[in-house]
Amino acid sequence: MSISIQLPISFSKPTATPGRASISVVIPTLNEARNIPWVLRRMPTYVDEVVIVDGRSTDNTVGVAQALREDIVVVNEKRKGKGVALRSGFAAATGDIIVMLDADGSMDPQEIGWFVSPLQHDYDFVKGSRYVTGGGSEDLTWLRRTGNRALTGLANAVLHSNYSDLCYGYIAFRRECLVVLQLESDGFEIETELIVRAARAGLRIAEVPSFELDRISGASNLQTFRDGWRVLGTMAHECLLWEAPTAGARPEALRRVKYAYANVSFPRTPTDPTSVLVALSAPVTSVA
Repeated sequence: MSISIQLPISFSKPTATPGRASISVVIPTLNEARNIPWVLRRMPTYVDEVVIVDGRSTDNTVGVAQALREDIVVVNEKRKGKGVALRSGFAAATGDIIVMLDADGSMDPQEIGWFVSPLQHDYDFVKGSRYVTGGGSEDLTWLRRTGNRALTGLANAVLHSNYSDLCYGYIAFRRECLVVLQLESDGFEIETELIVRAARAGLRIAEVPSFELDRISGASNLQTFRDGWRVLGTMAHECLLWEAPTAGARPEALRRVKYAYANVSFPRTPTDPTSVLVALSAPVTSVA
């Protein structure tokens, strides 16, 4: 199969529209130079700020990202863990709305609008679900699917909630929620911490459909059994020990937004990082 190389696209920061909430997208990265071009090229134009958190990549992920998007914010984080990276990114983000996004191409940035819409109305916290109408996954194995359903069922029983998908990290929330959520986790379990604390704090929560794609290239950093136990431990700790600063506000009923996406295919191939950097640095010749 032939691989077509697209020339890099130069982004400039859009002018904020008066009265519109600004949007920051936070992306933890670790050796994603072949995948991040697709993610940045799919970023909607209404996104005001993109923050990548890196400090341990050895494949020039940061250089490729900066070549593709001139206004990108880079946070240098040497400590390990997705939770550490996300917390650093949240601290650096300046938008009214913060969106979490993976760098491997498994989450389509074009879905961001579905997450932002409820936040501009009556909701505080929006999470993606692969199980509601319009959602799905190319990546869920039988083992991961079974584990996720078990953990989701347990969380719903303990929290008296109605989540359909606990272990999925496509999440957006209002910036002011950070004060309430008081995030502490260092690893993948931060996604569970976010969801459990949002419910216990009484935030107004919506689920929207999301279609999880296969990782474009490379191996996932997720380890099913290790991270599954960490999720379970985090859930137990949060449900038993964490006290929401909202003094036990009654959780709002979760709303499911059933969007249907158009069945449109688009190319998803790894990008040669060298092609991005070389194309951008090539001299421009004028044509008489």
